[in-house]
Amino acid sequence: MKIGGLASGIDTDSIINDLMKVQRIPLTKVTQKKQTLQWQLDSYRTVNRKVKEFSDNTFNNMVLSTKFNAKITESSAPNDVTIKNKNSTSDFSGTIKIEQLAKNSTMQSDVIAGGAGKPATTTMADLGITGTTLKISAIDENGVMQDNDVTIASTDTIQSVMDKITKQTGVNAFYDAKSGQIAMSTKNGGANANGSSEIVVTGDGNIVQSLGLSGKTVDPANKGQVAIYTVNGLRMESSKNTVDVNGFEFTLKAANNTDINFSTKPDTDAVFDNIVKFVDDYNKLVDELNGLVREKTYRDFKPLSAEEKAEMSDKEIELWEEKAKSGLLKNDPVISGMITKMRSALMGSVKDQGSLKDIGIETPGGQYAWQDNGKLVVNEIKLKEAINADPDKVQKLFAQTGTAASAGSTTGEQGFAVRLRDIAESSYKEIHKRAGDSGSTEASFTLGRNLKEMNKQMDKFQDRLKVVEERYWKQFSAMENAIQRANAQSANLMNALGGGA
Repeated sequence: MKIGGLASGIDTDSIINDLMKVQRIPLTKVTQKKQTLQWQLDSYRTVNRKVKEFSDNTFNNMVLSTKFNAKITESSAPNDVTIKNKNSTSDFSGTIKIEQLAKNSTMQSDVIAGGAGKPATTTMADLGITGTTLKISAIDENGVMQDNDVTIASTDTIQSVMDKITKQTGVNAFYDAKSGQIAMSTKNGGANANGSSEIVVTGDGNIVQSLGLSGKTVDPANKGQVAIYTVNGLRMESSKNTVDVNGFEFTLKAANNTDINFSTKPDTDAVFDNIVKFVDDYNKLVDELNGLVREKTYRDFKPLSAEEKAEMSDKEIELWEEKAKSGLLKNDPVISGMITKMRSALMGSVKDQGSLKDIGIETPGGQYAWQDNGKLVVNEIKLKEAINADPDKVQKLFAQTGTAASAGSTTGEQGFAVRLRDIAESSYKEIHKRAGDSGSTEASFTLGRNLKEMNKQMDKFQDRLKVVEERYWKQFSAMENAIQRANAQSANLMNALGGGA
């Protein structure tokens, strides 16, 4: 503890603190600059998260064709068969006749060792099982028997064995504790072509006998069968009741052996909603980016020091920092360039497909159009008409791949969504080089290196301030010692003179 002023009566501590406040002014400026840089870093990363989100949504919803392939399907007997589009870009219609549904083979065990009532948590050791391997042979989707080995440990429970069988073989297995029996069913419908059982269980030791599966086969009454159906005159078979035909998924529910009419058509509303969402996402991103590059800067509002915050209320701090953070990305070249590129990308046309204006999407007109900063508006009637007329062409207008427009040209092979995604991805990489992300090391991005250098400067300055403060204390201590000696000499002189009298 440093205590001054004992001889002089001077408040040394306050004087040195005031002197050090002056010395700390350069450090305060560097600290404020560092805080501003950290805020700027956070702003860049927020922008990059939004740019990445827009890029991913554009790819998933606009570039991938599935969102444009939404279909409305109709069936004259929806209780017998349902239809949904999987990956077809064309419509499909005709008749389907279901002769029989697919059925899986099933098999039940005898009561397991120890009798009924054994809980599913019973271990293999509790059942006295000595074997370590079960081999399950089951019919596959092509009617061919496939063998799978299941390794069993003495610590396995009845339930964990059932789980292993279900996961690793061509059958589903479950155990009923009340009856003490195991049931198995094939994952694929159909009967074995050579007439043998569709499920065969073998194993080493006494494992098969202990699980009640010795000599068990599929009973003729429980044999499986394939689904038999006819689509537009073509008779087909399947091991499952969910079948793919011409890019559509048919779910067979009842075998009535009568012609069922079905048809599909584009789901205009789903495609329309998808495009409108894309336009809304684009407008939102452009609006936010424009707000950042045009945001007002308040140069008189610097980051607050700890001492300044201590003298302010939370609300005052919040309002102050709101202005201090304003304009951090004003006129940023990367963000401004991205906005300009995105606006330019939506101009012109896509080769062989047309322009956005052709389907009712364009920038607003009028005297104050410039205030919309390149945002888009949708003519709903015109867009729906375009989707109804040729949904495939609308999809290509956004998702067509190919070469970009050459310099000076407004026509390219790339669809508009592909163009915007390329720009977003390129801008994301540029911002990432400057600001990194939460997992980046400081040395791997520009602002991180700047922050690291500032930390070094601040550490050096802190060391220098310690030296300065020590010097001040030494100087004041020397003064105190000198005053103390002078006081002592004066006292001695007074004593001497007083004694002489």
